[in-house]
Amino acid sequence: MTDYFSVQLTDDEIRGISIGLAHMGDGVYELLVRTWLCAHGKATGKGLHRATVALVCAPEQAHRAQRILPALTEEEQEVFRLGRNAPHSVPRNASRAEYQQATALEALFGWLYLHGHRERINELFTQMMEE
Repeated sequence: MTDYFSVQLTDDEIRGISIGLAHMGDGVYELLVRTWLCAHGKATGKGLHRATVALVCAPEQAHRAQRILPALTEEEQEVFRLGRNAPHSVPRNASRAEYQQATALEALFGWLYLHGHRERINELFTQMMEE
């Protein structure tokens, strides 16, 4: 049985789903945000959903992505750059630049997750969430 909590794909497999990196990273990022909110008692009840939405929206992701850009390796910067160029449409609540940054962040998190780099994801996420 495949353990989808600990999946690790090869470079070739990941290249084959490059468009899906942001999709994967979106789920990873949202799970991290939900975990962070619960672990830090930042919100309760209805407030949990509102707090999650506030942290996973494109403008907030773009803002927090700026915190980690200097810490990215060359390879991570390349994944971020490729992810930034992926969006074709932009939601109403974000500028094109914000949406590109958010998509780039999600692609990076998807890429790291599928490579099995959980420790690196935690390191970057922690840096993003520092107040």
